[in-house]
Amino acid sequence: MKKIEELFLGIIVSVFALLRLPSLLEPYWYGDEGIYQVIGIALGQGRILYSEIWDNKPPVLYLIYALFNGDQFYVRLFSLIVGIGSVVVFYLLTGKLFKNLFARFASTTFFAVMFALPILEGNIANAENFMVLPIVAAFYLVIAFSSKNRFLFTFIAGLLMSFAFLIKIVAIFDMGALLVTIFIFRFFEDIHLMRENIHRQIRNIINGLEQETLLVIGFIAPIIIAILYFLFVEALPDFMRASFAQNVGYVGHGNFFLFPMGFLYLKLALLLFSILIIIRYRKNFREPGVLILVWLVFSIFNAFFSQRPYTHYLLVMLAPFALFVGYILDNKKLLKITLPLLIIIVVIVLQVFRLNFKKIIPYYGNFLSLVSNNQSVESYQAFFDRNTPRDYKLANFIKSKTSDNESVFLWSDSAQIYSLSGKLPPGRYIVSYHVTFYPDAAAETREAIEKKKVKYIIQTKQSPEILQFLDNYELKYKIEGVNIYERKS
Repeated sequence: MKKIEELFLGIIVSVFALLRLPSLLEPYWYGDEGIYQVIGIALGQGRILYSEIWDNKPPVLYLIYALFNGDQFYVRLFSLIVGIGSVVVFYLLTGKLFKNLFARFASTTFFAVMFALPILEGNIANAENFMVLPIVAAFYLVIAFSSKNRFLFTFIAGLLMSFAFLIKIVAIFDMGALLVTIFIFRFFEDIHLMRENIHRQIRNIINGLEQETLLVIGFIAPIIIAILYFLFVEALPDFMRASFAQNVGYVGHGNFFLFPMGFLYLKLALLLFSILIIIRYRKNFREPGVLILVWLVFSIFNAFFSQRPYTHYLLVMLAPFALFVGYILDNKKLLKITLPLLIIIVVIVLQVFRLNFKKIIPYYGNFLSLVSNNQSVESYQAFFDRNTPRDYKLANFIKSKTSDNESVFLWSDSAQIYSLSGKLPPGRYIVSYHVTFYPDAAAETREAIEKKKVKYIIQTKQSPEILQFLDNYELKYKIEGVNIYERKS
């Protein structure tokens, strides 16, 4: 690596770390993180994932939180370190794809800055933040070691993709992109989409699947280990329901178009059409362009997969999109094709996801006001969510009114109140929408409340379903509109 590259990498990593620094001091405010924190604490205390503490993602994200006992500061610090690793590996990948040093610098700068800023929720330790590194590393290994030790590093790439998949199952699309890329590279010179060649093409495909097979074996192996573990602890049905089955309904809800999943089938057709176009014009794009474009179309499909415009979904397409920016700069002869495509992607993303660029300056201003003692802690907390100061007051109430062995139950979507107060839910369901969503959850939760003799039921969310839990409780306190019910006997 040249000295100028080392200098650039040092600067961009430092910029990334500085932009992420305020995230370490954020209050406990983000609902999904609150759930992960509670699960991390619960796993540390011996509860079994899914059967004794519940959420609907694969296990690795919760294991990351368990590693740090659900402590937000350390999880976010780890996310920052993982992010730095992502930037470094991303830059190494650009070295295998681009000849132009400016293209490498521009692509990496865009990736690092967008990954660090809160605009895509890079400041939050969500699943997508931890997926980026193993996915980018998998692509790098396959490209960097395409000849020497090719099979070994392909297998390792499969393991990395599986690790990302066990963080969140949408990594299956990155796996698909890598698999398709390897396939196209293998037949780069002699793929012919003509009927008279179809039998020879099928023979060649069957006779040369070693690399693809190793990638799939590496991908499947950790999943099998996870299945065997949950089978051993008698939680396999819950694991399968949480990690896989429930996501079918989640995706189907937003993709209704003429019939269930109709919109998804339309997007799938567009994905397949795009891949065929890339294969048809692969020699115009050359191998770097094929990899980037295949990965990009899969990641766009991924980001729009559930048809829900959550900002952090864009993190899954950040790496290939940043590479596409570098590819445009490195291949100016294709500007008539690539530049309009870039504009179309940007317009669609901005239209669907409604990114709020205006929050960037206030976000860092809020941080500077805190560290310079120019505003109160409560005002700093309220910047993120107006209910955050209330959640801290409720946590302090719980700590002052309960002993270590006394339980509380939150009828709330603010799971972070549990982690702030050092408590766990009496049953496996953490937030109120878990209890109302699953058919047997209410009965199971009532039984857990009675078994643990929960001292307080705290209601931050107004809904009639809470009445079924209040037979033996009376309203005792009110804090900022929150009802706190105490057990009668």
